[in-house]
Amino acid sequence: MTALSFDDGGVDVVYEGTEFRLEKGLIEDAVGKTYPDVTDHEVLKMVEKEPALSGEPRRIGDIVD
Repeated sequence: MTALSFDDGGVDVVYEGTEFRLEKGLIEDAVGKTYPDVTDHEVLKMVEKEPALSGEPRRIGDIVD
């Protein structure tokens, strides 16, 4: 299971027991959107090859507000 923790500067990730951080700029460059408009599903797709997506995608702007 992958855990994502969002804040204004990026995302803390725990993936297969490894903890790392995806910075805001890296996410924006990878997805091609401003950070608040990126969804949690898009970030999960950056981390996992074939993630099990459930529920509606949520914008980071809605999560951190």
